[in-house]
Amino acid sequence: MISKDSPEDLLDGGRLVDDLGPPEVEQQIAVIVGQPVLDCGALLGGHVEIGAFSIIGPQASIGERTIMQSHVVIEGEVAIGTGNFIGHGTIIGAPPQDVSFSPERKTKVEIGNNNIIREYCTIHRGTAEDSATKIGDKNFLMAGAHIGHNCEVGNNVIIANNCLLAGFVQVDDGAFLGGGSTFHQFMHIGRLVMVQGSSAFGKDLPPFVIAAERNSVFGVNIVGLRRADFTAKDRDEIKQAFNLTYLSGMNMSQALDKAATMTFGAPAREFLDFIANSKKRGICPLKRGTGGDVSV
Repeated sequence: MISKDSPEDLLDGGRLVDDLGPPEVEQQIAVIVGQPVLDCGALLGGHVEIGAFSIIGPQASIGERTIMQSHVVIEGEVAIGTGNFIGHGTIIGAPPQDVSFSPERKTKVEIGNNNIIREYCTIHRGTAEDSATKIGDKNFLMAGAHIGHNCEVGNNVIIANNCLLAGFVQVDDGAFLGGGSTFHQFMHIGRLVMVQGSSAFGKDLPPFVIAAERNSVFGVNIVGLRRADFTAKDRDEIKQAFNLTYLSGMNMSQALDKAATMTFGAPAREFLDFIANSKKRGICPLKRGTGGDVSV
């Protein structure tokens, strides 16, 4: 249910940007403190908290129980789900850093539920007409992370401090991106990938691997598979598929042809299908650790 309360009742010290009336808010009134600038077109769910000096634009839709701290900027068409936390100084919906972008294009950001987006993160909207930058549910973006235009981040992803995702990067569920790492445009990071901090990547990272340094895979994320409750059988099959593609001495086409003749469960097939479909950028190669070790 939508109610129109007076600006004085709603804002408690904040201000509207025009005289058309207060923003639309659900019956449980939002809590707005300090001096935010809140456009009358914004749609706020119940129990939303907006901190001092935040700026909420006319095309913003913010779900119930979302908390925004001070100096948050929401501009352009942005849809934010329920139960999110958005830290000080975060900017969501700014134009993409694309020299071909035209301000007249209608693009957006879509954010799901129960995400933690810490201070000074930047999330840019899409670049092509009607396109979107998308973030799913229960993700944790640490301070200073940048999500470029048209990125798609799944669920339960952790992106540590100062990670930089260029345009069109896809991050699948459960991945962990270590602090200060950088990711080239159009690359794909598979499910439950573990990335070491201060690394850089321009090729795809298959699911379930440990990756580090520059475009290097070091083995299988065994600890992550256990924590995600993969069965011993599934873990063994993922190791087998990894060994086939990275350690058998066959080239990738030969390894995939061999894998097609073998029986694997869904997780190992996910690994193999990812590699088979990674044609734009290719996959990161294996690099052995000190002493020639591989984590499998």
